[in-house]
Amino acid sequence: MTTGTDGRVDEAAGGRDEAPGTEQAPRAEQASGVEQGPRVVGSLSPSRAGDFMTCPLLYRFRVIDKIPEKPSPAAVRGTLVHAVLERLFDRPAAERTAAAALELLGPQWERLLAAEPELATMFAEGEAGEAERDGWLEQARRMLERYFTMEDPRRLEPAERELFVETVLESGLKLRGFIDRVDVAPSGDVRIVDYKTGAAPRADFEARALFQMKFYALVLWRLHGRVPRLLQLMYLGNGEILRYEPDEADLRATERKVEALWQAIRRAMDTGEWRPRTSRLCDWCDHKVRCPQFGGTPPPLPVLAGGAGEGGGAGGAVPVVAVTADSDGPEYDDL
Repeated sequence: MTTGTDGRVDEAAGGRDEAPGTEQAPRAEQASGVEQGPRVVGSLSPSRAGDFMTCPLLYRFRVIDKIPEKPSPAAVRGTLVHAVLERLFDRPAAERTAAAALELLGPQWERLLAAEPELATMFAEGEAGEAERDGWLEQARRMLERYFTMEDPRRLEPAERELFVETVLESGLKLRGFIDRVDVAPSGDVRIVDYKTGAAPRADFEARALFQMKFYALVLWRLHGRVPRLLQLMYLGNGEILRYEPDEADLRATERKVEALWQAIRRAMDTGEWRPRTSRLCDWCDHKVRCPQFGGTPPPLPVLAGGAGEGGGAGGAVPVVAVTADSDGPEYDDL
């Protein structure tokens, strides 16, 4: 299980990221002579891009080694709150009240438990565990109640919820991800909305928080040819809203940043060098025990069947990949 940049459990979204590797097999459309876009060389989501920016070794552990992570109460609570808000908009506008949202909390938690029984291990057994779980659910309730102080869902009709988007850049890099909510005004102006269950970042960290939103805006712009009017981050942890109006220059700069990130990932893939980067987040990292910065030893890199050095660059190790005739290239089920 992995978590995204906002603390949500990425598995719930059902997405996948890809890593660099070998040539893809020809597709049927290519064989028939139909004009195709760029060959897909890899795929990146905001969560995995955020992992690499946070710590290249973390990216390796999640994407290359696919090392399981234990459920995080904060991450799972984020997934739960997102699920409730998504289901809330299934109801008629007049019924989208705080009471209705709170009624959805229990059933959505049971749904998550049924899908992933291991989530129950977040809490101890017995009365102490029950008290811990009740306190955890109470925090989710407060976040939902706070949401209603930030906007009135009865006045909204989202165009899309939990929207999966993807596009391929001219370089062949596929960008993909899930957008919490897309609102479209009668004028056609688009607002991208993302719920965060933490608190708003300090001003000097706002740019990093907005990267995910600019990533989504870039994908929509490349898909539809229109720059979204507004990016809106809603921090349910403290009730603050961060709004940003992007322009074409912003999105071109974001595209350059994403391309540079991908090239850095490819270099790490070629050399086998996934350098750790320490930060305050290390205290909550599941992989601290195997991180060399804390005296640990990473597991050996997976290698191709052909052996070390086959396309592995100086590091002589590259991940195992499997390319099928209908694939877009090597894929890693990391989300």
